[in-house]
Amino acid sequence: MNPSARNTFNTGFTNAKYQEFLAKLNDGLHSTVQFRVAETPVFLTADFRDKLIAAGDDIIGTILKPGFKELTERAIPDKWRVANENNHPHFIALDFGICKDAHGNIVPQLIEMQGFPSLYGFQILLGDVYADIFDIAADETVYFTGLNRSTYIDLLKRTIIGHCKPTEVVLMDVNAPEQKTAVDFYLTEKLLGIPVVSLNNLVQQGNQLFYKVDGEHLLIKRIYNRLIFDEIDNDPDIFETVVDIRKPFDLEWITHPNWFYRISKFTMPFLSGNYIPKTQFLHQVDYLPTDLENYVLKPLFSFAGQGVIIDVTLDDIRRIKDPENWILQQKVNYEPVVQSPDGGVKAEIRLLYLWPDGDKKPTLSINLARLSRGKMIGVRYNKDFDWVGGTIAFMPR
Repeated sequence: MNPSARNTFNTGFTNAKYQEFLAKLNDGLHSTVQFRVAETPVFLTADFRDKLIAAGDDIIGTILKPGFKELTERAIPDKWRVANENNHPHFIALDFGICKDAHGNIVPQLIEMQGFPSLYGFQILLGDVYADIFDIAADETVYFTGLNRSTYIDLLKRTIIGHCKPTEVVLMDVNAPEQKTAVDFYLTEKLLGIPVVSLNNLVQQGNQLFYKVDGEHLLIKRIYNRLIFDEIDNDPDIFETVVDIRKPFDLEWITHPNWFYRISKFTMPFLSGNYIPKTQFLHQVDYLPTDLENYVLKPLFSFAGQGVIIDVTLDDIRRIKDPENWILQQKVNYEPVVQSPDGGVKAEIRLLYLWPDGDKKPTLSINLARLSRGKMIGVRYNKDFDWVGGTIAFMPR
């Protein structure tokens, strides 16, 4: 991590300034941010930034290979398979833990991946407010690939709106206003001019979907999908009361729900490289490692870290009835590289890609970072700590 930028930030940090930061972050929002935002951004060196880019390039290369869709067919649960899948995801998110290798070098290690959108709107605001309140140097940026705020928003528009009018595109989730990420939904609405709707707002007429505004039904040509099927899995009768979105409607998905499963933990056993921890489908493990304490067990079909077994035992493995739906992954040990006033904090960087229709490959665009003092990175595992939570990484331009 960048020691010079860190020292400058920590020297000027006060809790009063952090409260000023939170107040400005929440000012004018549809509702206040519903998750903890960290006291600090992450400051990357040019060297670590380049390692992240290289690691991401290797993974994207696997996704671009012919036959990737055939390779990942089993990843999609039959009950959640949606019709009219397109040829590529519009969003890719790659999560890397910041770790130390056997030689003492600080390196990224892949933790998770998803073919699904993240906080593409909120991260713009977050970077802006950190830079403003904490006077972050102008030669530091949160964007990749030579993008700036303006060109990034243009790329986001091209990805989500494409050839349509903003009123023909909706951002949709199951109960959109109640989601913890609703702040991102409404910032996206403000940025792009697209409405935010819930699943039960969709109206079906034949093979077309509409949403209602002032008593008028407006045709939907694109759905910017933020609905994760895991969130409705406990309601087997849901599609008896709302539109069954799995059916073949005359519209485009941005991104299609099937990509959430194709690019996921399921993909990791097919990857290799210096920045990929050894990962195997559990049913394909010929010999269990003798050092199981250095591995984690992850269910393929779970969300936000649920069901993960961190301290693996032989009994844990014996209890699993569907090993084909689990992966055994070499444990990644995070290095507490972010220096807070009272010690080191662990960090994870999420690389966020955008892939508009017509482009040959995705573009690495912006990032999201998370800080942790707990066993796991997610905000829910760090409720009682400070200098943890959601943030963003700055790096040299």
